Amino acid sequence: MVDFRIAAKSFVMNDGKLLVLKRRPNDVQKPSIWEIPGGRLEPGEDPIEGIKRETKEETGLDIEVHHPINIRHFERDDKQTITMLIFLCKAKDTNVKLSEEHTDFEWVPIENCKEKLTDFFHKEVDIFNKLELNKLL
Repeated sequence: MVDFRIAAKSFVMNDGKLLVLKRRPNDVQKPSIWEIPGGRLEPGEDPIEGIKRETKEETGLDIEVHHPINIRHFERDDKQTITMLIFLCKAKDTNVKLSEEHTDFEWVPIENCKEKLTDFFHKEVDIFNKLELNKLL
């Protein structure tokens, strides 16, 4: 049996800054990395509703979902196969209230975010910049 899930991540922007979250140091998958909000969807869950739910659970923020930036397909360290949708989003406010899944957050200027953000999401930063998506927000 294949262990397969759909995931969604939110590339949350506000005033030219990207929201990045730091995973707990004892996290089973990729401990202590700086990432963007989101996670695995419930089977059959609408991706737009799922990313709103995941972002709200992890950050306390309500977001506007604009459109997909990228789709990734990969295998996790635990051999689970993931298809991940990454959406461009705008925060409705900036009052982050972290869940227990993360230990810290920062609003990082998009031009500096690769210095903090895990390499895995650098591709989305490049797409954001190349398509000048900041003009849409």
